[in-house]
Order: sequence, then C-alpha cells, then structure tokens
Amino acid sequence: MEFLTTKQASELWGISQRRVAILCEEGRIKGAAKAGRTWLMPKNTQKPVDGRIKQVKEQAKDGNN
Repeated sequence: MEFLTTKQASELWGISQRRVAILCEEGRIKGAAKAGRTWLMPKNTQKPVDGRIKQVKEQAKDGNN
C-alpha cells in the first residue's frame, strides 16, 4: 500500500501542511496513522469536506450529505 505524507497531501489539496496534520489529529482523514513525527495516509485518500463552511454544516445537520 502506498502512502502520502502531510507535505504531499498539502500540495495535492492546496492547503498547508499544518492543516493536513490537524485534520489527521482530529480523525477526519480515514486511515491516517502517525509514524514517528509524521502523519501517513493512504494514497487514495480524498480531501475531507471543510466543516467550517456554513452550507456544509447545515447539510450535515439535516442529514443531506
């Protein structure tokens, strides 16, 4: 199985490495595991939906994912 690092994921998704690490810490990226000081996630992992956006929160609350 191939893995992505936080740096690779940040370049792929267009967000900072720190934001990727925070998503991993919060358990929002399925299959993410910490190896030493680095987070690794499966290569086919999709960027999680940004829960900070109001419209996304309303959809999640209504159950209309």
